[in-house]
Amino acid sequence: MNLDKLLEYQAEDHNLRKIEEEIKLSEEYKKYAQANRFMGGAQEKLDLLDRRANELKALLEEVNRRDEEITSEIAEYNGLEDMIKEGGDASYYEKTVRALSDRLRALKTELSKLTGEIKAAAEEYKKFREQTIAMQKQRKEYKEKYEEIRATRSAEVDKIKKNLEAIAKNVPEEILQKYASKSKERIFPIFVPLTNGCCVCGMDFSLAQQSKLSGGNVIECEHCHRFVYKK
Repeated sequence: MNLDKLLEYQAEDHNLRKIEEEIKLSEEYKKYAQANRFMGGAQEKLDLLDRRANELKALLEEVNRRDEEITSEIAEYNGLEDMIKEGGDASYYEKTVRALSDRLRALKTELSKLTGEIKAAAEEYKKFREQTIAMQKQRKEYKEKYEEIRATRSAEVDKIKKNLEAIAKNVPEEILQKYASKSKERIFPIFVPLTNGCCVCGMDFSLAQQSKLSGGNVIECEHCHRFVYKK
């Protein structure tokens, strides 16, 4: 295995990563990423607010229905004196009216609380809609600015990618596939030197393992999964 080519490949990849990191540190990318994250969950949040609004609307309709029902029942006792004169049970009527009045007061309290919740929900929905519109504009504006920055570095990126393609021709396909897999896992650097019989993660390598590193060979560390080589 050509160890020099492996290290050359990693050095070029490092240069590519450096450019990408520099771009991501730009204010344009941060603003674009912020808006993107917000918009990623915006529709779900709006749907949630819509569902809550519908729930509150249904509750309000039910409370109003009960209010009308109790008010109607109380109205039936408007002629209470006449009903008593006609032989009605006064204590029963009075008890019934008090019970209905108590239910009506409790319902009015519930209605007041519900009205407050509806108002708060409406304000939250309005505020979030305004945020969503603002973030849509921000995403569009800063996506263009972010792409402009990327464009200014495109020549460098293209050159590095061509170098990587050229070097890759001298690197075993199996190693390249593992390298790509480890890159996705955010492991870097991937090729590291054996130092005092250990990998950079501190994992000890036995003498038998170290002997396998001769001739430019590499061994995958069982702990951090980097490729270890001997200088």
